[in-house]
Amino acid sequence: MEHLPKTAREIVLGLKERFRPEKCEQDTDMTFHLDFSGDTGGLYTVAVKDLECTVNEGHIGESTCTISAKASDYEDIELGRVNPQMAFMMGKIKATNVMALMQFITFFRKLVKPAL
Repeated sequence: MEHLPKTAREIVLGLKERFRPEKCEQDTDMTFHLDFSGDTGGLYTVAVKDLECTVNEGHIGESTCTISAKASDYEDIELGRVNPQMAFMMGKIKATNVMALMQFITFFRKLVKPAL
C-alpha cells in the first residue's frame, strides 16, 4: 500500500489488498456487513469465499456478521490509536456474531501495530 488510508471508507476499500487467504479454510464462506456512521463511513459488504475476498459498497446478501461503529472509532482502531479489545469492551464497536468477528480480524494484515 503506497499511502496509509485515513478514512473508514479508504480502509474498508483497501481490505482486499490486505487479505490473507492462508488464514482461511478452503470452505470458508462468510459475508460481513460493515455499518460505519459518520461523514467518512458508509455501508459495505466484505465477502470471503473460495479463498478470495471481495469488497463492495452497500449491504449485499445476508450477513454472517454485521459490524457497526462510528467511522471515527473504526479509524482509530485500524490506525492503531485505540486498542481493539478495549474498543469492543467499551461498546465502541459492535458485532452480531463475535466468533465471526474474531475470524474477520485474522483474515487481514494489520495497517499498523495496535495501541496497547
